[in-house]
Amino acid sequence: MDIITDNNSLKELCQKLNKDPFVCIDTEFMREGTYWPRLCLIQLADPQGNTFVVDPLATNIDLGPFCSLLTNESLQKVLHAARQDMEIFFHLIGSVPKPLFDTQIAAMVCGFGEAASYETLVRKLAGAQIDKSSRFSDWSKRPLEKRQLSYALSDVAHLPEIYKKLHTTLTGTGRSSWVQEEMDALCNSNLYAAEPKDAWKKIKSRGAGARTLAVLRELAMVREISARRHNIPRQRLLKDASLLEVASACPRNQTQLARIRGLSEGTARGKLGSEILNAITRGLNIPQEERPRPQNHKENLPVPAPVVDLLKVLLKTKCDQHGVAQKLVAKNSELIQIAAGHDTVAALKGWRYHIFGSDALKLRDGILSLSINNGEISMSPCDSSVG
Repeated sequence: MDIITDNNSLKELCQKLNKDPFVCIDTEFMREGTYWPRLCLIQLADPQGNTFVVDPLATNIDLGPFCSLLTNESLQKVLHAARQDMEIFFHLIGSVPKPLFDTQIAAMVCGFGEAASYETLVRKLAGAQIDKSSRFSDWSKRPLEKRQLSYALSDVAHLPEIYKKLHTTLTGTGRSSWVQEEMDALCNSNLYAAEPKDAWKKIKSRGAGARTLAVLRELAMVREISARRHNIPRQRLLKDASLLEVASACPRNQTQLARIRGLSEGTARGKLGSEILNAITRGLNIPQEERPRPQNHKENLPVPAPVVDLLKVLLKTKCDQHGVAQKLVAKNSELIQIAAGHDTVAALKGWRYHIFGSDALKLRDGILSLSINNGEISMSPCDSSVG
């Protein structure tokens, strides 16, 4: 269970892995006290199931060979629940590793249900059990204990077998293209290159008017830039509730700013306080026609609840028929949008359209009916002569 901590060993390993058809990757990271996730451990496995651990916190280690591994487009990268890992890699190399295979998404396409956890796949596809007792370890502390390393390696040790079996299933069922659509979406750089000017959209600002939103947009941008600059979690720098209160009250000086809950006197009179006051001024000076519009909360669209309920029944029926997890096909907010007449949601595109979207539109438009036949839901075209 040796850990790679020197450049020669890392270079040698990556040169070997680069020659394989695929490599399995997992990471351990910490982000409780920082804006950017801190990469603390890298676990790798080759197609034969050999496992390796790399310590990115080792003194003077150069992760260049590992970065080259990530950017090798001839090498399939296999991960489980890859979204957070992709964020780390994007920050590390400035792009998204391709090609990618996410075993969680693939399992949801292959009939493993909504959860499709790594533990489930290990048990059902690899016939093994894993110990998750070290899940909440402090991965930044050195030296790492044997139990931590065992846990870390278990997260990648079974991935080669899981990948091979899922790949075989997808090929046999003709669903490889379904997963590829999902991988293309997951590899979209826009998911990870968040712009500070868009940070306000992540703040729950229900009921806020255009004037408040204009100020909030400027404030959120200031907070985002400052949090990145100092590598501090945005909520630790200034909580959303305080940001909303500032946007609503629009204090004009340091004294008024210091009265906002969550803002200390020192912050109000310091550099961040000055930046906040300048942001307020900018927001208030934005012409009315250029102010952001209140966000359209999809759950509040005026649609009849029974229509959404019927779409839920159809979704469950179709997903059960195809053995695909419902949450992968359509979210509740998308069902509401479909019921409201919006036809640009993801559930109406690509492979989702073929297994659900097409019938969803027919049901909504009154040309498909649902009925109970022998205790099961059945679908049939509506009789156009009835009416």
